[in-house]
Amino acid sequence: MDRAPHPRPTRLRRGVARLTGALAATALGATALVALSGPAAGATSGSTSRATEGSAASRTAAANLAQNPGFESGLSGWTCSAASGTPVASPVHGGSAALKATPAGSDNARCAQTVAVQPNSSYTLSAWVQGSYVYLGASGTGTTDVSAWTPSATGWQQLSTSFTTGASTTSVTVYTHGWYGQPAYYADDISLSGPGGGPGDPGDPVPAAPSGLRTGAVTSSSIDLSWSPATGATGYEVYRDGSKVRSAGGTSATVTGLSPSTSYRFQVTATNAAGESPRSAAVTGTTSAGSGGGGGGVPKHAVTGYWQNFNNGAAVQKLREVQDQYDIIAVAFADVTGSPGAVDFTLDPAVGYGSEQQFKDDIKAKQAAGKSVVISIGGQNGTVSVNDSTSANNFANSVYALMNEYGFNGVDIDLENGLNATYMTQALRSLSAKAGSGLVITMAPQTIDMQSTSNAYFQTALNIKDILTVVNMQYYNSGSMLGCDGKVYSQGSVDFLTALACIQLEGGLSPSQVGLGLPASTRGAGSGYVSPAVVNNALDCLARGTNCGSFKPARTYPGLRGAMTWSTNWDATAGNAWSNAVGPKVHGLP
Repeated sequence: MDRAPHPRPTRLRRGVARLTGALAATALGATALVALSGPAAGATSGSTSRATEGSAASRTAAANLAQNPGFESGLSGWTCSAASGTPVASPVHGGSAALKATPAGSDNARCAQTVAVQPNSSYTLSAWVQGSYVYLGASGTGTTDVSAWTPSATGWQQLSTSFTTGASTTSVTVYTHGWYGQPAYYADDISLSGPGGGPGDPGDPVPAAPSGLRTGAVTSSSIDLSWSPATGATGYEVYRDGSKVRSAGGTSATVTGLSPSTSYRFQVTATNAAGESPRSAAVTGTTSAGSGGGGGGVPKHAVTGYWQNFNNGAAVQKLREVQDQYDIIAVAFADVTGSPGAVDFTLDPAVGYGSEQQFKDDIKAKQAAGKSVVISIGGQNGTVSVNDSTSANNFANSVYALMNEYGFNGVDIDLENGLNATYMTQALRSLSAKAGSGLVITMAPQTIDMQSTSNAYFQTALNIKDILTVVNMQYYNSGSMLGCDGKVYSQGSVDFLTALACIQLEGGLSPSQVGLGLPASTRGAGSGYVSPAVVNNALDCLARGTNCGSFKPARTYPGLRGAMTWSTNWDATAGNAWSNAVGPKVHGLP
């Protein structure tokens, strides 16, 4: 966000350069992660697994404990994450079918089954696979879980590994999986040889899928589930949005650790010594709103707008003239001082106030109308640096002094030239201790800052999640970026907004802490402007699952906080077209 009519070209070039690095890092990261997986305890590389083929073959006389090992009966006995697996007739290694499983950006296409075994016994696991980064493994062994993998199998290649069960182990889970964002892999003729375990193995059938799954009591972070008993079942597995999240000994379970105002899709399976059933019919449950972190009196769905304390060619406004659709008004910007981390504020004569008292009176009037007014720190040209305890204390003390002097409700963090997560966290927690529970904290990171939870901005947001009001990421001046599905999206589309918001929503932020930041007009940013209709479609897609583009999130987020724009001045220049269209949409979200 810049004081100039358009952002400087250097910023856009910097964003593109950082994107190129991010994409390169993503490509290299997948390889690095695979490399790290190989040497893990009990793991073997593709070359090692080929070396063990002979020993595996020597044991072929032993019974195969895996159910439906060649997928001749479809996926019976197997469970694949995120509905990633399907039986295919070609290519196959043996018989008439094989498994094809397709990873996604956030799913590695894991297909697994639970097999009964005996304690203190030796087993050999093998499979024929084809594709890039294909894994075969066993977990729950009671000793050392094992895996074998190959980085590339252009034709059928056998993977093999072995393990010994623990003193009380009666079942293990065998699995295959690929790697995130990689092409589909194939698996066939999976074999687990060794002593059979448990009553009825072989003999008793795998249970049928449970019926009658239903939701019960909900809170902002949990949903109760119950279902009808399945004949022959000795236990149950609960799945949330395609991933196994917990086991249950009876016919009920409470799924915890959920986000407020968010819908989830649940299924259950039944298990016994013979294996795991197919999944039940799915049900959807939605958590309650909850508190959503900090934020004082900010409404459930809010529109944020930046008010310019300078004249850069946009309409010059007094604070009282800001359109009523805005719930949070960020005064841009505070000024740096001679003390590290400290900030101050000086009213620019260009905005036309006769005195500071008139400005303070306008803040009070907006607050009386139910609005929050915060002081924004940074902007494109901002050079505030909080990188040690002294500067963190200076920051907190100076912002709190401005809150007392002008009546600001809180602070907006718009540091576009770097941020230290450790000390910014310290500064904001210190400010919260001074200001109390009514403190409003907003953030406006650039897109590159929220591509990963390892980024400092994202870390800071998660560090202060309990006191954070909203993160209004800037979906502009950025070029193309990765979405949560691992695909690259270009700015200016519904998909760009929804697939990037998904990273934050699935990365740990509450939906009430996520907003979409867009320019109010083509003159408000160098690139990335979209019509209000595109913003509204993205809001519908995320909150309701409607009006999506090619990307559709796995679930809806009805508690989504709303949207932000740069700026109220550019909005006014365009006749308030942005706020007149987006404001009612935000305030009408579920």
